[in-house]
Amino acid sequence: MPIQPLAISACTVTNALGRGLAASLAALESGVSGLRRCDFEDATLNTWIGPVAGLEQEALTGGPFAAFDCRNNRLARVALEQDGFSAAVRQARARYGSERIGVFLGSSTSGIRATEIAYCERDPVTGSLPVSFDYQHTHNLFSATDLIRRWLGVTGPALTVSTACSSSAKAFAVAHRQIQAGFCDAAVVGGVDSLCLTTLYGFNALRLASTEPCQPWGVGRDGLSIGEGAGLTLLERAEPDDDRVLLLGYGESSDAYHMTAAHPEGAGAALAMQQALARGGVTPEQVDYINLHGTATPLNDAAEDRAVLRVFGPGTPCSSTKGWTGHTLGAAGITEAVFAWLALEHGFMPGTLNTRQLDPALGAGVILDNQEGPLRTALSNSFGFGGTNCSLLFGRRAAGT
Repeated sequence: MPIQPLAISACTVTNALGRGLAASLAALESGVSGLRRCDFEDATLNTWIGPVAGLEQEALTGGPFAAFDCRNNRLARVALEQDGFSAAVRQARARYGSERIGVFLGSSTSGIRATEIAYCERDPVTGSLPVSFDYQHTHNLFSATDLIRRWLGVTGPALTVSTACSSSAKAFAVAHRQIQAGFCDAAVVGGVDSLCLTTLYGFNALRLASTEPCQPWGVGRDGLSIGEGAGLTLLERAEPDDDRVLLLGYGESSDAYHMTAAHPEGAGAALAMQQALARGGVTPEQVDYINLHGTATPLNDAAEDRAVLRVFGPGTPCSSTKGWTGHTLGAAGITEAVFAWLALEHGFMPGTLNTRQLDPALGAGVILDNQEGPLRTALSNSFGFGGTNCSLLFGRRAAGT
């Protein structure tokens, strides 16, 4: 049964392409990638990354937010300051009251970089961590959520979703349920994940980090490129004549097939897409564009390809945008949800950057170059370790009629 849609009243995104919506839109339209050879901290890895420039010089110093200072929370603060987002939330706060606005954030590793630094600085004799290390306000998964709700002055329900790479997509589903249950009237929904040695060396150890810019669906793809990013949306109940982009539906599933590998037939991925369509009251033929999870690892792309073919067949245009930003892990869901919003607002489908020859063994309708044209609906996929799958359906209200 279709759900009540929620309107996207405001949104913002920051990643390797730059800060704010305009930077991402310009890069997507011009085909300029944010990936570069790995030069993060003291990592000595032959891979490519998608960093956000300038975070090293933007400490949260002084005042009530100094305790939150870490790379992840700096990135969250940067997102809060873009595209008039904080001002939009203040207006919503005036309408509903601070206690009626929730904050639901996704993150995979949170501020783990602060813990990495602390362990490097531990006492050489006792092994004690430095007294300056503040786990609660940095590494803790609730840290960025707490910072955002304090920054915005909202006191409604707040929680962090941590389900690997589906985290900030699943935050949309949580927000919808919270609003429908009457716990809040509006919700700040998003995610943030930042570069750290744990993920860089971890994916390298799994032999999933490519030595070249990632090539989703490419015939020679050999792994992903790690990025970082943050994004936020403000969701409110949609009015009957609402002409804004809406969250029409969502789907969630859990393969429980393997700790890191996707189900080879994409069983859970297909179920998540089918649920999103059912909740949106939309048929597969009515979906104009799919933003694939598209990590560029051989097995994950193949599994997602089978799932897309099962649900949509080969005719629906789709692409992966990770060639622009890298895989932003816990922030991938929000990053690509905002990219879907940009596609709907500006009437274009981004291509699949870096990929020049599609794998002939795959059959989904992947486009390599940008295509222009009016869009009414867009689906965004986010699939994480352990089979935590989420699909989000966005569009105009007329899309399902």
